[in-house]
Amino acid sequence: MDIVIRPETPADFPAVREVINLAFPNEDVAALAEALRGSAEYIPELALVAERDGAVIGHIMFTTSHIDDGDESIPALTLGPLAVLPEMQRQGVGSQLVEHGLSVCRRLGHRIVVLIGHPEYYPRFGFVQAGPLGIEVPLAMSEDAQMVLALTPGALDGVRGLVRYSPVVYDA
Repeated sequence: MDIVIRPETPADFPAVREVINLAFPNEDVAALAEALRGSAEYIPELALVAERDGAVIGHIMFTTSHIDDGDESIPALTLGPLAVLPEMQRQGVGSQLVEHGLSVCRRLGHRIVVLIGHPEYYPRFGFVQAGPLGIEVPLAMSEDAQMVLALTPGALDGVRGLVRYSPVVYDA
């Protein structure tokens, strides 16, 4: 399957909303993505679409966040949302979005990514549970879903604390 992964453009926004709504039919994840897009934490180079035959079939977004330990605020990124059209799921589109996105994160010099996600899915990309490392990822329904990834060796050494997302996440 020929897929092009590229940064989203304003022309993609309606298609991205549709993809997210179809991937998360019982949640308003699209509104969160739009709020993040309008926030100071939005990084245009890290909001990506997967396109096939000129149509958007997937989307991933990384936004700035921090891990606060009380004395220090360590820069991090939050991955989410990740959405793929239901009929295109389980065909590698999501994996390609994650791998490409993490590659761009590394290229841009980022060191840590956190997320709330399926504990069976994200370890294939190197994510580990955050709790045993002393990192709390709020808003997760389970500890297993709180995950973190060091993009560079040693990036998580001594890092502990509470993840602080964009303020729009807490308002959603």
